[in-house]
Formats: sequence, structure tokens, C-alpha cells
Amino acid sequence: MERPIVSVLVVNWNTKEHLRRCLKALLEAGDWGLRTGEADFEVIVVDNASVDGSAEMVRNEFPQVKLVTNERNIGYAAANNQAAKLAKGRYFLLLNPDTELSRETIDKLVAFAETHSDAGAIAPKLVYPDGHLQPSVRSFPTPAALLFSALALDKLFATRHSQLAVIFGRYRMTWFSYDEVAEVDQPMSSALLVRREAWEQVGGMDETMPIFFNDVDFCWRLKKSGWRIYFLPDTVVVHHHGASTRLLGIGKALATHKGLLRFYDKHIRPLLPPPLYWLLRTFVAFGSLLRIAALLAANFFMLSGKRGD
Repeated sequence: MERPIVSVLVVNWNTKEHLRRCLKALLEAGDWGLRTGEADFEVIVVDNASVDGSAEMVRNEFPQVKLVTNERNIGYAAANNQAAKLAKGRYFLLLNPDTELSRETIDKLVAFAETHSDAGAIAPKLVYPDGHLQPSVRSFPTPAALLFSALALDKLFATRHSQLAVIFGRYRMTWFSYDEVAEVDQPMSSALLVRREAWEQVGGMDETMPIFFNDVDFCWRLKKSGWRIYFLPDTVVVHHHGASTRLLGIGKALATHKGLLRFYDKHIRPLLPPPLYWLLRTFVAFGSLLRIAALLAANFFMLSGKRGD
């Protein structure tokens, strides 16, 4: 059997039904390991100690898959690194279990990578199950970008393609056109094709980075190493969005807070004098905690309202 061009890396935690649909879509995309098109591929699933029977389902229904079962949840980054060590492909397709994609999508991503040697990673367009666009591209969370977002300037100047939108909406990129090929900072890693050479150059994912900032940190290091990251609009992936992370509840907000501060300590701190950095970090932490407090309050009043009914 020839070496596969693409290794599909799926990290799973208690999303059995989504994972089943994801693997079924991949199975329908071609004969795994056999030459059926431009992008011959293998599939590696790392199960992070799921208790919903995910591993058993994969083992019984998808014997083509290379299945790794962990006795504990080692995290998204570590599980991806684990899968990458087993992968044989020239490209790694990071794929969430709550996604569904076609063979055409894989082929187009690979074809673009083959003709753009500077591409360290390529992201497809994500859509919700009903076909509506899912915003999936942001800039890096620089101090200015976060400030404009916190002040809601990104919503105030949300007109697409206006210069003010580009300036003030830089973090959430409210102005971004999802119909054009573009170089971007940090697309969601729900579906992301990564060149093996680029992955190995930056050392894979940082296992010390909290969840929700694994992909931000990874993209930052790719760009700093000279690679480009592209968005490819004619490749479409259905993303159910948050199947695993929804299980975290308020823990998702706390993990995002930790991830943001860890990102700043790692990447922003070296760029600023210590006093200025710690002042900046205090404001960033305070703003993040305010959002968590607002979320807790909203949940409290929502639950109180349900009890009142």
C-alpha cells in the first residue's frame, strides 16, 4: 500500500453519534488506504476516555480506522500530537468529530496545498447543518483587537469591506468575505489541513496551552515560522459546532480565560516592557472575568426563571 497523502486526525470525547456520522462521511469519500483519487488518506481516531461507547463503536463499525484509546482525557493538544506521531501522510487533516465532509473537499484542499508551497495550513469554509455560513476566521487576539471588541466597535462598524470595519472589527473579522481565497491568521481548527513539514517545524501543538487556544497558539507559531495560512471558500465542511465543548458548561468560559492569559504570557509578554505588560495583562484578565461573571449571572436568572415557571 502506498503512503497516504492525507492523515485525518480526529480527537473524540463523548460524541459517539457525531463521530459515527463523521466517519461514515469519510468512508463514503473513498476507500481508505486505496488509490481512489488525488488525496489517498488514512484515518486516526484518538478517544480521550469517552464513557459513551465511542471507542467500541469505532472498533466494531469502522475497522479501517486506526483507533487509539486513552485511559484518561489527556486533552485536545496532546491527543492530536499522539495521532500525528502515528500518521504517515504528507498532510494532516485536523478534524473535529462533529464535522462531515466530502471527498471533493479533501481533494481541493490538497490540490491547493500542492500548488502553494508556502501554505502551512489551509482552512475550508464551515457551515451549519442547515447550510448557513459559520463564521470561522479571526485575527490574533492582540491588545488592540481585544480592546476594539470589548468596546463593541466591531459591531458598530460592521459594514463589510469598509476601512473602519477592517480596523475596529479586526478580531472577529466581521468584514471578512467568505467567498474569496485569502491569507488569514487563525481559522478554527475544526477542519484544518496542515502540511507535515510545517507541523514538525513548530513542534505540533503546545500541550501546556489550555483548550480553546490550542489552535490560536499553533497558528501564531506557524506564521512566526514563515508559513502562510489560507482560507479556501470552495471547500465546504458541515460543522455541528461544540459537540464536545458544550459538555463543559461554564468550564468552557473558564478554560477560554485561562487560554487567553496563557497565550499572552507566552507570546505578548516578550514584546513589551514588564511594567507595561503586567498592566495590560491585568486589564485583559479583568475584562475576561467580567464576561464570565456576566455569563454566570445570565445562567442564574435563566434557571431562576425556569423554577418560577
